[in-house]
Amino acid sequence: MYSKTVKCAVVITMSIAFMLVSLELRAEDKVASGDQIAMVNGVNISNTEFQRELDFYMSRASQQGQQIPEFMLPKLKNDILNSLIDRELLYQESQKMKITVDSNAVAGQMASIKQRFQSPAEFEAAIKKLNLSEADIQSQISRDLAIRELIDKQVTQKVVVTDEETKAYYDANPDQFKQPEQVKARHILIKIDANASETQKADARQEIKKIQQKLRNGDDFAGLAKEYSQGPSSVKGGDLGFFKRGQMVKPFEDAAFALKPNEISDIVETQFGYHLIKVEEKKPGTTLAFTDIKDRLNQHLKEQKIDKDAKEYIDGLKKDAKIEKYL
Repeated sequence: MYSKTVKCAVVITMSIAFMLVSLELRAEDKVASGDQIAMVNGVNISNTEFQRELDFYMSRASQQGQQIPEFMLPKLKNDILNSLIDRELLYQESQKMKITVDSNAVAGQMASIKQRFQSPAEFEAAIKKLNLSEADIQSQISRDLAIRELIDKQVTQKVVVTDEETKAYYDANPDQFKQPEQVKARHILIKIDANASETQKADARQEIKKIQQKLRNGDDFAGLAKEYSQGPSSVKGGDLGFFKRGQMVKPFEDAAFALKPNEISDIVETQFGYHLIKVEEKKPGTTLAFTDIKDRLNQHLKEQKIDKDAKEYIDGLKKDAKIEKYL
């Protein structure tokens, strides 16, 4: 829960560095830069800008092995357009407040982006492929920094979460701070294919019985796992590390949690094959003490409040803005 930092979506603007590195753009889908997709107080948001942002999200999903279903595209496009509108509103407000960006900060981020490429020529080729110039990137960096400073001044610096609020949340949500029982185990696996014959199953069972006998004769579990186990953990002597209930298939889980430290199970059959399990350590279920979690919880609650207050701040800007959408 607390390993994930909660951030206001409008502050996390499109990462130009990521966009430059990914370079998986659908050039055939590009539209003319003069076409409007929205207007914010008379300022144009172009289809090219919108398409570039859409390409970025599609590319990121692809690199993460995800495919965005067709039925979700309308919502994704609407969310992207709203994000562009929000950013334009925030940038306009930053200019009204005469927020200036340190040129050294822009240069520093620009240098960081260039360092991701093996040579200046590779960088130039990348931005050319994106139909961008170095000035375009510097301008976007400057805008992003201005927006971040605006949010910091108008929202972040005004948010306070007291110790009393933090303790009240802790007391009201005890289940969120429970640490379940865990075991640290090794295993030896002899695989069985889903369509294995009875003869093949019998052969696999004979193999695991031979290993079981070696263990009874005093052979080292980790050594036998390295030599005989057919699971991916074999290279680590069958080490699975710590796991809690729900992370392993049920027969394996039941056997592992029933063992005491240094005990070895009988043969356990799962959908993957036959296992021998050795539990090395057990951690009982506990509840995190408030003193141990206080600082992280306070920061988590503060970030939640920043997210909420930033949204309200943007909604306030929208009330006084003239926004036209053409999507």
